[in-house]
Amino acid sequence: MTALPTGLTVPFETMRIEAPWVAKAVGGTHHGDLSSIAIDGVDFDSRTIAPSQMFVALVAERDGHRHLADAESRGAVLHLCSDRSAVEAAGLPAVIVEDTLAALGALAAAVRLELLAESRVVGITGSVGKTSTKDLTSAALAAGLVTHANRASFNNEQGLPVTVLAAPERCEALVVEMGMRGHGQITDLCRIARPDIGVVTAVGESHTELVGGLDGVARAKGELIEALPSTGTAILNAADPRVFAMSSRCAGSVLSFGAGGDVSPEGIVLDDRARARFVARTPWGSTEMRLALSGEHMVSNACAALAVAGALGVDIEAAANAMASVDAAPGRMTVVQGRNGLTVVDDTYNANPTSVEAALRALVAVPASDHVALLGLMAELEDPGPSHEAITELCSRLGVRLLPVECDLYGVEPVALDDVGALRFDASTAVLVKGSRVAGLERVVGILTADQPA
Repeated sequence: MTALPTGLTVPFETMRIEAPWVAKAVGGTHHGDLSSIAIDGVDFDSRTIAPSQMFVALVAERDGHRHLADAESRGAVLHLCSDRSAVEAAGLPAVIVEDTLAALGALAAAVRLELLAESRVVGITGSVGKTSTKDLTSAALAAGLVTHANRASFNNEQGLPVTVLAAPERCEALVVEMGMRGHGQITDLCRIARPDIGVVTAVGESHTELVGGLDGVARAKGELIEALPSTGTAILNAADPRVFAMSSRCAGSVLSFGAGGDVSPEGIVLDDRARARFVARTPWGSTEMRLALSGEHMVSNACAALAVAGALGVDIEAAANAMASVDAAPGRMTVVQGRNGLTVVDDTYNANPTSVEAALRALVAVPASDHVALLGLMAELEDPGPSHEAITELCSRLGVRLLPVECDLYGVEPVALDDVGALRFDASTAVLVKGSRVAGLERVVGILTADQPA
């Protein structure tokens, strides 16, 4: 049974793909007798591979060929390799290619074209909100369709093919995130997934140093919209001018979401954990929505998901009800109780100025007499100094006490990670913890939530 990210399940087995078909799809050569082998999905991590899967020996920081025996011991029945000598030494059934990463993408593209030809594929990108929108979208679609989506943030040239190859036999809707760290990368992902629907959540200061500022981000994210067929649908954020301008790059139809969009929220009310309740107005009627996710910015993500559901013919009330059960992924606006009763908003997965602003506004919606932001570095910004200083100014306007953690770009004396445990907070305090992945601020959350007195 295939588990969906929302906790829902579909009663269909993962696609079984015969090994000779795999070899033909990737232009590889056989090692051993493959005639009786069929695979149920793939994995490139020997520690997490499941029985009957194919192990893909990627060659990156680590050489996957060193883990062939480990993968086989955990149930791998086939191996995709580029090192013939390693395969011969291991004596395992394999498909041998020149480049295993390229072959992984080629296999997923072939499966999408031939075995998932009838499935509707939804691609989701944006500077912020991709994973939350993916989780909401997969829940909404699962209310009416056999749906599969990527786990965690499998949104690159490694993770997206794995997602495609893990789809159930009778998959009707496949939801995939598409990350970007440079021009052309989303185009490459679209060649594999061939999306029918493209969602762009926002254009913000994320990876700006890699693509040439905000306009570069917009060009790169818009590659998803350019890849849609004439029968496709672009679902764009009406409140973000750079996103909505992508309408001109779409060969198909366009739906907008958010304030002023085709799917728009009215009467937003936040509870004491910043969870939204509102009415969504859509071309298919209106429906009440309640979200378990914290932050008013989640309203826009939910409207995007509802637009996808409506575009694919899923009943919007059923979709809205399904989205109400979607919880936050770890490190993404997760509200937990810390030491001495303080409230901790854990948004440590990543950070850029757009997402930090949204998180700060969610923080001040949480009832507390003292709002504190423990912020780390926002990485990969074209102009990091002014971007960090702007967050300092925003904290001042919102009445948030800023405590940078091992980052001197905010213009405020930083706190050393080793000194976080000495900070004194109590039940009257709400603390936001947020930074880019390189900051490693999940360690701060661990300190604040440790079962010991402050």
